[in-house]
Amino acid sequence: SESHNLSISLDETAERINIQFKDQGIGINEEDKKRVFNKFYRVGSEETRKTKGTGLGLYIVKQIIKAHNGEITIKDNHPQGSIFEISLSKN
Repeated sequence: SESHNLSISLDETAERINIQFKDQGIGINEEDKKRVFNKFYRVGSEETRKTKGTGLGLYIVKQIIKAHNGEITIKDNHPQGSIFEISLSKN
């Protein structure tokens, strides 16, 4: 089985709390980054996908964060993987 390191960091300013989740997985291409938070969207195709799922996980995460006046973004981790950042307002 594959093993991917995950690191979590927290940064706090006077106005915001930022939480980063960094993995060293296969990464997410630019086109999929625009869609991964959509309801029922899953990366890859049914023929090549190795994991089961409904495509609701990141959609639900985004809705919870929005309900708390926050936002979630995704960017590349180098040399490989993804960084998900949650930013929450303290106000």
